[in-house]
Amino acid sequence: MIDGEPTLMLSGEVHYFRLARDDWASRLDLLVAAGCDTVATYIPWLVHELPDGSFDLDGRTSPYRDLAGFLELAASKGLSVIARPGPFVMAELKNEGLPYSVYTPGVASIGWDSTPAPTRDVDYLSADYLEAVRRWYGAVMPLLAGQLAPVGGPVVAVQLDNEVGMLSWVTNTPDLNDVDSFLAWAGSRVEVADVRSPEAGALGLHHELSVFQRERYARYFGFLRAEAESHGVRGVPFLINLHGTGEGRGRTYPIGISQLYESYAGQPGMTSGSDHYLGDLTVENVADLYVMNAFMAAVHSADQPLTSLEFEAGLGDYGEDLSRQVPPSAVALKTRLCVAQGNRLLNYYLFAGGHNPPLDVPVGDGNDRIAFTGERHGFTAPVGPEGQLNPSYSALADVVAELRRFPALADSDEEYDDVVLGFVPDHYLTEYCHPGDHVRRAQIAELERFRGMGTRDILARALLLAGFSFPAVNLQAHFSTSRVLCLASTPWLSADVQQRLADFVHGGGRLLLTGALPTRTYDGTPCTVLADALGLTPGELVNGTPHYFPSVRAAGAPAEVRVGVLQPLSPTSTHQPFATDVATGSVVGTEVRPGGGRAIVLTCDYPAHLPFWTTLLATLGATPRHTHNATTPGIVLTSTVTPDGTRLLHALNVSPVDQSLVISHRSTPLFNGAEVALPARSGAILPITGPDQLH
Repeated sequence: MIDGEPTLMLSGEVHYFRLARDDWASRLDLLVAAGCDTVATYIPWLVHELPDGSFDLDGRTSPYRDLAGFLELAASKGLSVIARPGPFVMAELKNEGLPYSVYTPGVASIGWDSTPAPTRDVDYLSADYLEAVRRWYGAVMPLLAGQLAPVGGPVVAVQLDNEVGMLSWVTNTPDLNDVDSFLAWAGSRVEVADVRSPEAGALGLHHELSVFQRERYARYFGFLRAEAESHGVRGVPFLINLHGTGEGRGRTYPIGISQLYESYAGQPGMTSGSDHYLGDLTVENVADLYVMNAFMAAVHSADQPLTSLEFEAGLGDYGEDLSRQVPPSAVALKTRLCVAQGNRLLNYYLFAGGHNPPLDVPVGDGNDRIAFTGERHGFTAPVGPEGQLNPSYSALADVVAELRRFPALADSDEEYDDVVLGFVPDHYLTEYCHPGDHVRRAQIAELERFRGMGTRDILARALLLAGFSFPAVNLQAHFSTSRVLCLASTPWLSADVQQRLADFVHGGGRLLLTGALPTRTYDGTPCTVLADALGLTPGELVNGTPHYFPSVRAAGAPAEVRVGVLQPLSPTSTHQPFATDVATGSVVGTEVRPGGGRAIVLTCDYPAHLPFWTTLLATLGATPRHTHNATTPGIVLTSTVTPDGTRLLHALNVSPVDQSLVISHRSTPLFNGAEVALPARSGAILPITGPDQLH
């Protein structure tokens, strides 16, 4: 909301400190020409702190440091500004954007076996580090406070730090500088002789350590916000950037949510933003992006809109080695899906490339520049380092122009079918594993295999490509839903969440559980609360091998199917089995009716046969509102609606095949039965006039 008006903000990242001052105007003009209304930029501490410890924010020592001038120029172009002052900014900068002076003894993070972190990570709550941050915020925040939108300036949001916890996760380096504080916090929940070098099987230690770090991150963000507010930064949102994608997939993205959600969930004037690098959007990963957004929203309050603070733009050749090329259509497809899911801010990253200036004091690291990419940076951005445009620029401009044709998108919410996906944040507390703990490694492997989107991602992919639109619900909080709760379950689940699910079903709820019935809590304690409530006895997992090929036969299916894993169940006579292990006859799929509810339990990675999954959900009373007659999987349909009933249908074809389809709503053809042409890798926004009229 800006001045009380719902607003869809479309932004591009432009790094003033990587451009000659004479080039600022041309890059901002290109941003405006692309239809964007906002510019975002990192404000690197490394760039603005001088060797004598003073700060240059107005260009007195070099034009590329003139942050004040850049903000004024943006305002003159009619652009709002998202300020991203760190302390960490990453962006391929040395030390992730921290000055070398920060790394005094005791600041660098110490991890397993008393080994320093291999990256330039820090102990976020180190007294010396926090004192240094106070100096930086004391310099940059007063300048931003004078440029805030409420006082007539262009700055409409301020991001606090960047990708907090990411370095710790990717290097498997928990911050163990202050073990005594951890032990005092954990109390009797952890009994180990050596926290830094635990014996194998210390599952409780690993879990509690991750929960402790989550709480520390919340304290760190509380410190940053208080410091910013003490310098007058008030009245605009504070943003937290969430990391987690990898190798073109979003499977690990919820790790960032799990690490940081306690830092912003329920916090007024604050929200999270996604940071995703998925490359292309395809049948393989379209459900990744959809679930990423759903899981983010699951821990948000009603006044915390979805945003994307690093929305990948460009052609993907980040190493300038032609090892990767993302088609221009990808940025349009991802834009369409995120806006349909309610994102109110997209920041295209990186919009414009540039050049890395040299450090004031050479450090002898091979290039002596502020970044490690060499002199040029942003090779693949829509606007290249020298200002050249690549094909992603026109694709970005075209999709932004289409969004601007539908002002209702600024006040639209996604409409959902009668299903909701369960989110368990603690399933993603897998960022730490002592190198010598093979038991912990095995636990992580099981969690990674079953969690979130399901084994082989089949649950979420089948839901989305079968036509379902769905939110997510945080199962670690008290929840209430009348929808069918779909859960990709792992063998590991806390007793309280198991009890919550048991109460949900016995109280009349409908549950579709796939993967494995939980048998243990995260510390390894046996726990079958949910299985007992469902009247099921789960057996040990049976895994396929190069010489053993477990297969399942399901009622109504034309043939048996090979699966990669199954868990035999021992149901009572009152259950209704529908899927069995071909080799043993053991039940792996059954319908149960405990208490006043109803559950379908499928303990194998049944393939993504869309009719099979729609039949399961129909058994529980859930069918998709929107259906179509296309024969090639890859169509995604959802709709949005405004408070006054303005409804838009969003149709995407992420398949590589041109498709023409008739779209129906509750079996009634839309648009008088006319076919909608969706060429390969394209999308459309289709108005549906009025709240009840479909034509």
